[in-house]
Amino acid sequence: MTMQRCGIEAIEAALDAGEDITRVLALRDCEDPRLSALLDRCMDSGIDVILGSENDLWRMAENSPALALALVGREPEADLETMLERGGLIWMLAGAQYQTNIGYCIRVAEVSGASGLIVTGEWSSDDRHRIVRAAMKTNRFMPVVLGCDGMEVLESWNGRVVAIEDVGTEEPWDADLTGDVILIIGGENAGISEDLLAAADQAIRIPMAGFTPSYNLQAPMAVVAVEALRQRRS
Repeated sequence: MTMQRCGIEAIEAALDAGEDITRVLALRDCEDPRLSALLDRCMDSGIDVILGSENDLWRMAENSPALALALVGREPEADLETMLERGGLIWMLAGAQYQTNIGYCIRVAEVSGASGLIVTGEWSSDDRHRIVRAAMKTNRFMPVVLGCDGMEVLESWNGRVVAIEDVGTEEPWDADLTGDVILIIGGENAGISEDLLAAADQAIRIPMAGFTPSYNLQAPMAVVAVEALRQRRS
């Protein structure tokens, strides 16, 4: 089931049903009394409310227009330790170098229903700003941790690790992508390091048939994201 409840009536129904709403995005400067009543109810229930522009609501809503959207079933914020403890589907970008690519990957990870995304490497405040901008603020609805060491992450992880790399021997639909799993995507130039590949339980390969055997970073991630979502819905 989708993690979004779209519109005032849908959010009210979710509240009535006791669904796990963790954050609400509502239209800023809206004077509709129905929205005011809903936001009061959410805040009384301890649900985090953030305000966005009309463009934010239009861009993120499953069915536009909507005055409010609710996130269900995912905690939107976590540090690395908390993310690993929660488990589920976690993405790791290991060695990605371009801020725009990382921002796009955050959007792919979020829409895949992931518990969070980890980005290795060092990133300045300007880098982080560019990443968030390319992510179109979807990081507000899924934990994103930047600046980690990939091997240290895997040493603290109790689930499975699947690397997505050309050396893989299986295709995504032949791999088990359910349960607690970290999916590793390598950098644009060097791919996944030998240490991380050796630490993975499995390596999978995206089929390619063209003359130039290379996808852009988001493309293989999107292929695996859809397959993981299909498996986890079954």
